[in-house]
Order: sequence, then structure tokens, then C-alpha cells
Amino acid sequence: MMSHSDLLMKTEMAMPRTLKQACEVQSNGLHDKNDIPGMPLPVLKAAGIDLMDHWKEGLTAPGQVSNLLALRDPSLHRLSADSIGALCTLSAIADSTAVRKSAPVIAQAAESTATPQIRNVATAGGNLFQRPRCWYYRAHQFDCLKKGGHMCFAVEGENRYHAVFGNGPCHIVHPSNLANALSVCQAEVLVVSSAQGTEEPRRVPMHQLFCLPEDRLKSEHTLGPDEIAVGISYRAAPHSAHYEVREKQSFDWPLVMASVALDMRDDGRTIAAARVCAGGVAPIPWRMPQVERALAGINVKDTQRVRQACDLAIRGAQPMSNNAYKLRILPVAVSRAVRLAVG
Repeated sequence: MMSHSDLLMKTEMAMPRTLKQACEVQSNGLHDKNDIPGMPLPVLKAAGIDLMDHWKEGLTAPGQVSNLLALRDPSLHRLSADSIGALCTLSAIADSTAVRKSAPVIAQAAESTATPQIRNVATAGGNLFQRPRCWYYRAHQFDCLKKGGHMCFAVEGENRYHAVFGNGPCHIVHPSNLANALSVCQAEVLVVSSAQGTEEPRRVPMHQLFCLPEDRLKSEHTLGPDEIAVGISYRAAPHSAHYEVREKQSFDWPLVMASVALDMRDDGRTIAAARVCAGGVAPIPWRMPQVERALAGINVKDTQRVRQACDLAIRGAQPMSNNAYKLRILPVAVSRAVRLAVG
């Protein structure tokens, strides 16, 4: 394995000042792509937290990096009641009065992530597009499927933190807290590229942004290598909440998490419609239509019916040898998120 210093010495850094420049770099590289046959396109970097992890773990050695923090576009840092710039920090999202009032679930998900130090630099875009935390993927000693190998070591190995839905052939869980919250707010990610220009971003709904390993094994999302996510638009969800279950309350990855958004009838007690998304249980943010249908029409004071609806969260689950415990705590996480969303 190459040393950390060796990896860094072999890397060139681009500092684009405009989105147009960033798209050109991402399309052509720092050099004319015909000059160096086989040279991969630059890796995008914002805060670089996950990228540095990959470097230190010997999992990547990008020849070129495009530093998005050099961009001088204020829209990338803008926060409002219906939009989030891709370079907004998680702290800014968690502290935003506009976001917290419009969609509490988003602010709560941002607030629950990592530690204050990380939230102060980690960005919305980086949180969405971070790579899996599977310990076999993260260890260079294991040539797993996601790295071009021939097997998923979690199948017969240690899989306590792996998927119980959408399994196979790779059993990762998606690591983003924010993705689940944005899903229930019917968010769209705004994407630009050199080919389509930067004036009218392509809008990608959250349910089309991520993909299962069976559809695209080496990537967790559907964007092309020359595309750049520049922002997120979302719908207001004042009756919404995010809840996580962890082994410890300090810096830790959730065992399971649940994001819920409710549309309430005029009486303020009856659920007209619900959107439920679970995390820590599948390779993508996992929507739960069976729970959503069961919650519709329920009076929130009827705790038994609410609990029965939330118990449907485990329908269709296929636990592995060491993670069936998630089936016991997932309905609890969903139920508590519903309770918090009601207020």
C-alpha cells in the first residue's frame, strides 16, 4: 500500500472560481484529456472529510482533485425555507431558523451528524455523496465487490451493521443522515455539467439519485462523472422529524434511523398522508410505502394503531446472520419519529 505522503505527492489540485470553470475541469481534467490517455477525471472535493479518509486508508490515489471550496458563487452557500446550497455546512443547516421552521426533519438530521467540529466544515453535498462505511470496503486488505473483487465478505463475515433491505450482491448501508430527511421532503438535487451548462440545472428527484448495488455496483448514485451537484430544493414539511438509534450518543454511526413527514388534516389530529424513510438498513435511503399507507387516516391519539402501522416497517426485510436486531429497533425508531413529527 502506498504511504499517505506518496499519495498526496502524486496529486494535482484545481481551484476553479466559477461553476463554468468547475464544469470544464470536470469534463476535460486539468490537462487536455487527449494528452494523457486513461487519465481519470478529477475527484470533486468540498470539505474533503471522506476523501481524506479514502486517501489515508489507501483506497484512492486521484491524480487530480477539483476543490469546490474555491468557487465564488454565493448560491452554493445559500439557505432558505425551500433550498440548500451544496456547500452549506451541516452546522449552518442545523442552525437555520428558516430550515428548522419549514422542515424540522432536515435540521434535526444535520444536527445529529458526527461531531460539532465535523459539522462546522462538512457540507450538504459531501454528506449526500459520501462513500459507504462498510469495514470490508474501507480495509484495503479486502478486495470486495465494490472495489472490483469477486465477493462480498459481509455475507459470511461480520455483518452486524449491514443491510436488511435491498440486499445483494453488495450489502452496504447508505451512510447519509441528510438523504433520508430530504427524501421525505420530496427534495430534488440540482445538477450542472459542461454539456448542459450552468444556467438551468438538471433536477434529480431523491428517489432517482441513489441506486442499488445490483444496478450500479461501484457507485452509490446515478450522476455522471462530469456532473456537479450545486444545490437542493425541497418542500416544506412542518410536521416532520428525524430519529436515530445508536450504540452510544457521542460520535457514532446510527444503527438505524427514521425520517418522517406528515400531512395533517384540518382537525390537527388526523394524518392525511405520510412519508417515511429509513436509514442504516439498506444501500439507499429506504422508503416505506407500507407504513405510509397504514398511517394515512389514523388519529395520532390512537397510539395502538400508530404502533401497528410502524410495526410494518420490517415487512420484506432479509436480515443477515448478525443483524436481525435491527428488526426490533426499526419500528421503534419509526414510531418515535412519528410522535416527534406530530409535536
